[in-house]
Amino acid sequence: MAMVAHLHREDSSGSISKHLDAGKYVRYSAEQVEALERVYAECPKPSSLRRQQLIRECPILSNIEAKQIKVWFQNRRCREKQRKESTRLQSVNRKLSAMNKLLMEENDRLQKQVSQLVCENGYMRQHLGPAPATDASCESAVTTPQHSLRDASNPAGLLSIAEETLTGFLSKATGTAVDWVQMPGMKPGPGSVGIFAISQSCSGVAARACGLVSLEPIKIAEILKDRPTWFRDCRSLEVFTMFPAGNGGTIELLYTQTYAPTTLAPARDFWTLRYTTTLDNGSLVVCERSLSGTGSGPNAAAASQFVRAEMFPSGYLIRPCDGGGSIIHIVDHLNLEAWSVPEVLRPLYESSKVLAQKTTIAAIKYIRQIAQEMSGEIVYGLGRQPAVLRTFSQRLSRGFNDAVNGFNDDGWSILNCDGAEDVVVAISSGKNLNSGLNALPMLGGVLCAKASMLLQNVPPAVLVRFLREHRSEWADFNIDAYAAASLKNTYAYPVMRPTKFTGSQIIMPLGHAIEHEEMLEVIRLEGHLLSHEDAFMPRDSHLLQMCSGIDESAVGACSELVFAPIDEMFPDDAQLLPSGFRIIPLDPKPGDLQESLALHKTLDLASSLEVGPATSSHGKISGGAYSARSILTIAFQFPFESNLQDNVASMARQYVRSVISSVQRVAMAISQSGVSPLIGSTLSPASPEAVTLAHWICQSYSFHTGGELLTAESSSSEALLKTLWHHQDAILCCSLKAVPVFTFANQAGLDMLETTLVSLQDITLDKIFDDAGCKGLFSELAKIMQQGSTHLPGGICMSTMGRHISYEQAVVWKVFAAEEDTTVHCLALCFVNWSFV
Repeated sequence: MAMVAHLHREDSSGSISKHLDAGKYVRYSAEQVEALERVYAECPKPSSLRRQQLIRECPILSNIEAKQIKVWFQNRRCREKQRKESTRLQSVNRKLSAMNKLLMEENDRLQKQVSQLVCENGYMRQHLGPAPATDASCESAVTTPQHSLRDASNPAGLLSIAEETLTGFLSKATGTAVDWVQMPGMKPGPGSVGIFAISQSCSGVAARACGLVSLEPIKIAEILKDRPTWFRDCRSLEVFTMFPAGNGGTIELLYTQTYAPTTLAPARDFWTLRYTTTLDNGSLVVCERSLSGTGSGPNAAAASQFVRAEMFPSGYLIRPCDGGGSIIHIVDHLNLEAWSVPEVLRPLYESSKVLAQKTTIAAIKYIRQIAQEMSGEIVYGLGRQPAVLRTFSQRLSRGFNDAVNGFNDDGWSILNCDGAEDVVVAISSGKNLNSGLNALPMLGGVLCAKASMLLQNVPPAVLVRFLREHRSEWADFNIDAYAAASLKNTYAYPVMRPTKFTGSQIIMPLGHAIEHEEMLEVIRLEGHLLSHEDAFMPRDSHLLQMCSGIDESAVGACSELVFAPIDEMFPDDAQLLPSGFRIIPLDPKPGDLQESLALHKTLDLASSLEVGPATSSHGKISGGAYSARSILTIAFQFPFESNLQDNVASMARQYVRSVISSVQRVAMAISQSGVSPLIGSTLSPASPEAVTLAHWICQSYSFHTGGELLTAESSSSEALLKTLWHHQDAILCCSLKAVPVFTFANQAGLDMLETTLVSLQDITLDKIFDDAGCKGLFSELAKIMQQGSTHLPGGICMSTMGRHISYEQAVVWKVFAAEEDTTVHCLALCFVNWSFV
């Protein structure tokens, strides 16, 4: 009995035990556990070779068998997974509690609004009077009291305005001052950003957001008050006066300039009062409204390029949340003076939905991204820190906005045109390119060629995807090489040279913004010189590129592709001259059909550009075509030396016109076909070719190995593809050529290689294996072709980012092209239990 008790105490102790086939338990010492934990921190899934090496190199593990080590790692991964799942469930529970609180408050607000409308309706029925033209409660909240404006010249008057601004803002944030309606396409939930609403009945345009952010209120207020860091359309914000309000709050007088989104309209500026205070319940409030007067900032002449817009009481209500984090309410209410822009652009200035997409949603998503970065949830590539990559995105966006707007105080001036108004050429000799570690000395300045045009029936996301994935269809390698050479100060005027652009581009991802709505990536363009006369021209060019708005299901204000030439080893303060495309959708007309699900397919118009609409039998969608208008803005910047100004200006104008012609050709092919045509050699997860290939992969695996690749039963081909796409092991296909090239990979395969489906075809099989791996694989090719499959032992391979990957084993098999056909379509590889070393 004593022995049983003793065994029971040993079994219930806190030491780690493992069960072997012989029925024995292995007890690890603290030193052994520490050694295993160190290895686990570096590689959670060590291969069999790595485990054998661990036993040899670590004497304290010499009495432990390799199988026991394997079981320890399996259990350790299981415990880690359980811990993460517990943490995730706790986080979801907190989000659900906060969202429930928000929904209850929203329900109370709607109940008050219903009661108010019922009373007003009864009053009007009783007196049989006509309905008022505007909502009195809304008008009272947005109309600026004249007596307050008369007192704006003294602190007492400013304090009175601040209190009225606070009251007006709170009535919109939590009350019924504005008739809010849920924004189309936005649904609340634990994984969503928040609750979004827009107004359709008050003067101006208004948007509202409520959400949960895992930051403290003071930190959130600090981030949001620094508007230029998160609002891409904000050019500058200057604080002219700041003084305490006497009740613990602060009053500031601000002058703000915002960019115009296109070349067709002037920019906007604001002269506002901002009031920061704390409520009795502990909530932090930052509210803001416009003031009367000419407050035009330090340079009245520069302000003449702006149209003064009006801000009604707006701001942020930040409430501390139980369990950490904050619940934030955001209200934006503006009058953007739509009369000052062409009629075709007025939907951009008169739409509450556009305001919400550009400002309100951008604010709450930015602070959520900061929260995720601080918690370590976001992983970036090439060793770059999240803040550095975020700065790169902001610099690309700001540089592109500067080029599109061409403000006088930045030194921009319009060059004399040759009579054609389709392309505007501006020059800036005051561009500060001679500062920092990567200066461009002896430059005459920077020249920008830009244009805006109206597109009909072209989905912006589809067009931007095409421009990103098929650069050779519109870009000139001579221009890319000229821009790249300018970084080495060895460039000359670009003319048509005997250079071949192979069309091959390697996309190396750096990072994604929240919800993957924005991508930052490095592009390597491969070109081959046909002549050695121009030794200055590099063979390869590198670009830093930002792409956003390519997912139709995401809510975004516009689709953009902005890029800038960089050196191969670009530092954190690299000089950037951004160029690119911006496509802004206008509000669709009533009755316009929504985008088809087929628009999610990868675009390849190479076969249809010359012949018009795609003629393939599967290129039509019965659901109807996209029907809407959008504004395309193109801007390209070029550095130049003073003696080459006229030549570069002529080249830039001609080049932008050729780009416009290519884009129009692509847009026409898209609009005529009604959908995005299917891809050619590159497989998209949504294409029928991918569905067929998934069926071939699974069927061939079962035929050659006698097992099942997918454990889940799939009732349809689409379900089979979905299961294969989300399989935990990396599954890749490569062509049977002299130099095998990858043609398809599931999501795990793309993650392992750290690449995209577009760039997959540029990766050869020998690039991911070391010499030993290549020899082992190629020595088995004869066996694979004879027997149909083989198993390779675990080893090390390499991703496109240069990171080493360990895998437990790899299965290679032939993929037949059809059920009854013995023709080999490709080779498939499955890397089991892979992980980064």
